[in-house]
Amino acid sequence: MEKSIKFSNVSTHFYFDSSFKQVTKIADKKFLVVITDEHIFKAHPAVFKGLNVIVLKPGEEYKVQATVDEVIDTLIKMEADRKTVLVGVGGGVITDLTGYIASIYMRGIRFGFVPTSILALVDASIGGKNGIDVDRYKNLVGIIRQPSFILHDVAFLQSLPQNEWENGFAEIIKHACIKDAAMFKQLQQESLAGYQKDKKKLSSLIQRNALIKTKVVQKDEFEKGDRRLLNLGHTIGHALEKEYELMHGQAVAIGTTYACHISEQLRGFSQTADVVALLEQYQLPTYASFDKQKVFNGLKMDKKREQKEMNFVLLDKIGKGVVTPIRMQQLEKIINKL
Repeated sequence: MEKSIKFSNVSTHFYFDSSFKQVTKIADKKFLVVITDEHIFKAHPAVFKGLNVIVLKPGEEYKVQATVDEVIDTLIKMEADRKTVLVGVGGGVITDLTGYIASIYMRGIRFGFVPTSILALVDASIGGKNGIDVDRYKNLVGIIRQPSFILHDVAFLQSLPQNEWENGFAEIIKHACIKDAAMFKQLQQESLAGYQKDKKKLSSLIQRNALIKTKVVQKDEFEKGDRRLLNLGHTIGHALEKEYELMHGQAVAIGTTYACHISEQLRGFSQTADVVALLEQYQLPTYASFDKQKVFNGLKMDKKREQKEMNFVLLDKIGKGVVTPIRMQQLEKIINKL
């Protein structure tokens, strides 16, 4: 299924439930440069035959300026020009890097994504946020620029390790918490193993999540209001992820658990037990002991902070997220009591 979604100055074409072979129909093969990582390249060698491919080392620790410089050097050697189309085939690290490099190389060339993890399919590839980490600050440098296409080929998920499936479901549960109470109920009735076995059910869940995120971004592309809702669990989550080297989904799951408790205190939220049970049902961590002061210090550089306040995403009820400004002083006290 193909769907075109219009953003402020560009349309992104979504190819749901498609095949990687379509890429050469979307863009001329001679202008294509694929960026992927060693894991994907080794797991699916046949699909890259005959294409120009730049293979990077896998992992968040390579989502840094040094990698960007390396890729740009390679593009120069390949004589890549303004007609070149970069295609990021991989998880969130690859889509982030590809979008960022395409946005700055020759002041901007066309790019698209073929996400290969649940996390990238439902979250990282959508919305035009492209960036890199600096020191321990996640995504501190970057740009908002939409890809010209996103192609879904669930065949890539065959090589996905189990912990990466769990990782992606943290973002699916987050979407249900902020925007879709019916999907929350559906997730309660299903299981991770069930989705892994049923390709049709999985494709439909991925599409539903991709469209939830797309609609939020369409309304608020540059994160002035509603788009902040997508950060449920991410404020404490990002600080934990960097401090304790957790997977993104694990950190978001723990962050969501604590966001529920803060929602109890500040919004009268009463369904924490349901959220925690669902996270655990999908093998995600919930409560964790961590150095409260270290995590609070990590929060200070969070992009959602404005002067002395943090725009924190809380829940009024399952399916209804709200952005709530919390004074940093008050937030410090709340975190120390968690």
